[in-house]
Amino acid sequence: MAKKRGVGMASIFYGLGYGNGFADTSSAFVEVNEDGTAIVRIGASDCGQGSSTVMAQIAAEELGINVADITVITEDTDATPDAGTSAATRQTYTSGNAVRKAAREAKEILYDRARVELGVNTLHGLVGEKGFIYPRGVPDKKISIKDLAFNAKLEGLRIVGEGTFTAHSTRVDLETGQGAPYWPYAFAVQIVEVEVDTLTGMVEVIKVIAANDVGKAINPVNVEGQIAGGVCQGMGMALLEEVELNKGKIKNPSFSKYLIPTFADVPDIEPLIVEAPEPTGPYGAKGVGEPCMIPTAPAIINAIYNAVGVRITSLPATPEKILEALKGKA
Repeated sequence: MAKKRGVGMASIFYGLGYGNGFADTSSAFVEVNEDGTAIVRIGASDCGQGSSTVMAQIAAEELGINVADITVITEDTDATPDAGTSAATRQTYTSGNAVRKAAREAKEILYDRARVELGVNTLHGLVGEKGFIYPRGVPDKKISIKDLAFNAKLEGLRIVGEGTFTAHSTRVDLETGQGAPYWPYAFAVQIVEVEVDTLTGMVEVIKVIAANDVGKAINPVNVEGQIAGGVCQGMGMALLEEVELNKGKIKNPSFSKYLIPTFADVPDIEPLIVEAPEPTGPYGAKGVGEPCMIPTAPAIINAIYNAVGVRITSLPATPEKILEALKGKA
């Protein structure tokens, strides 16, 4: 048979954030408006990965209002505090923690006023939910966040909180090898099925099962989308993408010659969300951006080896390289 199938697996662990003791810090402001809505101000750049949605969800959960009532303002150096780069799979963890701290500070102002309005002392636990605050276990005795915020505005009080979070990491001691260069770590495993045409060297990725430990999936649909996107990017690294240089000049600077996977190349992807809550993360969340991409290429290379018995040692695994390896094996 010209076409042979194989299965490969790869597992990784990956340190989130800048690492090795470099200050990894995000700051945020959260303000509750007089109409009961809220504004989150944070410099975290949403490049399409959905970080603004996650920040809105975290603020809404902490304040006890609907996500639709949260406005997230980002990427404005005149209006938002610094949140670092949208890189290193860090925004959900680092900026998410900053938003939660800011929302919690604003919430305490609301709760102090709610205790007076509801006639309860500080020993009573309060619950914020769906735009209302009530004593724990007594949902009928409630007051709206809108009314609290409006009355505060009349008195000249702004309900605003500020939060800054720095990830915990330490430099590695070069003599002892001890240290905590990253915090936290993400884990992922992928199993890939491929079909290799021994006549042409072409590789088709049939199916990918991708499991990622994300701590807590704040937005599961978003996480599944990240996993699918990461798999496709890993496929490009494994099979297609290669920068061609000639005396320092790029020979293939456009997508007509620099090939990336298209929709027609996307295999059956089965994302598996593993939740092992990270105690230091916002509601237990970590990150998924890069960890979902890293295992794909080694899993594909292992699957090629399983299918036709040749080990490709440089990427991408082009048809020419596979045919050459098959020829050498023969």
